[in-house]
Amino acid sequence: MRLSNIAMYTGQPPLVAATDALWAYTRDRLRKAGVTDVPETLDKDITHDEAWIRPGLLLAQTCGFPYVKRLRATVQLVATPVYDLPGCDGPSMRSFIIVRKDSRAEALADLRGLIAAINDPGSNSGTNLFRAAIAPLAENGRFFNRVIETGGHLRSVDAVAAGEADVAAIDCITFGNAKRFDPDRVAGVRILAETASGPGLPFITGLETSAEKLALLRQILADIANEPTLANVCDTLSLRRFEALGDADYELLVELERQAIVLGCPVIA
Repeated sequence: MRLSNIAMYTGQPPLVAATDALWAYTRDRLRKAGVTDVPETLDKDITHDEAWIRPGLLLAQTCGFPYVKRLRATVQLVATPVYDLPGCDGPSMRSFIIVRKDSRAEALADLRGLIAAINDPGSNSGTNLFRAAIAPLAENGRFFNRVIETGGHLRSVDAVAAGEADVAAIDCITFGNAKRFDPDRVAGVRILAETASGPGLPFITGLETSAEKLALLRQILADIANEPTLANVCDTLSLRRFEALGDADYELLVELERQAIVLGCPVIA
């Protein structure tokens, strides 16, 4: 049985249920087309980064930066979701740089010497886009006094709200979902600035997936936008459609890293 793990945006219970329903539709379409090794449910006992490299991967959602940095030789792009939330632009998305509501900061330069929270060093939205925003302001490769790693975007929100950090970059989809389904969580923070935009989190499949099955996966995802039984699911996920992007589109994320390195900021610090 092959592996499926598409639960990147499941921070709140309505999103968990909607993601499960999205998979159920995809699963049934695959089986109807004669694919026999389709799992009944999403594998939620494996971490996202473990799923990306697991042999037998049928469908997963990854972050664009790890895809373009290390995964593209071992997986295939399927399609990129288009979300209808502030900060999204077609298949592209950005991060919101947040501070506490009572922060005196009015511009990025006011964050110099403070404590930043990142979800993961390899994250596009939490680290790569964040670094690109502050790199022009860094001096000798440093801008912040300290950087803490939280392990997740919502944990970064919590860290800022609780005063454990002064600033974080939260992807606009996670932030938008929190405002819809968990508004108290973001009530104590505000958006100070927005990062540059880049291609969003793609759905991927393993290299062993045949061209025929890859085309089938793409067709199923393309059909979701017009599937009446999924209207409520798509509304819950703020999902509007899927678009097919290529490696050249994701190269932009590496270019942002290159620009930061040229400015003397190889890591966020």
